[in-house]
Amino acid sequence: YSMAAPAALQRSVVSPAGRHTASLIFLHGSGDTGQGARTWIKQILNQDMAFQHIKVIYPTAPARPYTPMRGALSTVWFDRYKISNDVPEHIESIDSMCQGLTHVINDEIKNGIAKNRILIGGFSMGGGMAMHLAYRFHRDLAGVFALSSFLNKDSAVYQALKENQNILPELFQCHGTADELVLYSWGEETNKMLKSLGVTTSLHTFPNLNHELNRTEIEELKAWIIKKLPVEAAETN
Repeated sequence: YSMAAPAALQRSVVSPAGRHTASLIFLHGSGDTGQGARTWIKQILNQDMAFQHIKVIYPTAPARPYTPMRGALSTVWFDRYKISNDVPEHIESIDSMCQGLTHVINDEIKNGIAKNRILIGGFSMGGGMAMHLAYRFHRDLAGVFALSSFLNKDSAVYQALKENQNILPELFQCHGTADELVLYSWGEETNKMLKSLGVTTSLHTFPNLNHELNRTEIEELKAWIIKKLPVEAAETN
């Protein structure tokens, strides 16, 4: 056992009602926890976001000093120089968390779930993290979703996609036009950039929605999840 091995990320899990044939990894926003994101969605839907065949995993980011909070500890997936799309990315912290989240993906693969039966996404910073993870390191995932999220202007994601010739996971993006923290224009620009680099994208716009989730959005997300991870027909041997 080496001290350098990162501790496994804590996670809150909603088990599938039936046979587990696909997995969904949902990454919370900055300062939240996996349990917090799960509870928030549960409050909006009046029940867990649950499926017949899909296991839903809500990991928690480890606490780290967060520059926008003057270096106070926060459960964030990576650090940012500031909350803006016009600054360089804090690539070291992004890359080390990509390793930690790769362990979560690998745990599902060890459980017999194929890579193209795993979806990853999240809210705000969680969606940004998911785009880095999928488009830079795990291009064989089933899809990516980003709710109220953005990538910085010269993101490493864009650089990585410039050299790409392969099929990429589809992106499902949602954003409120009244978002004062992550501007709608940042989300829109991220969508346009990814589309220009060959990603199949959709951007669902929610008028008057601030930096938050709502029921319509989660219902649309659920419908997309089932489209990307359909129930598999019973295997006949």
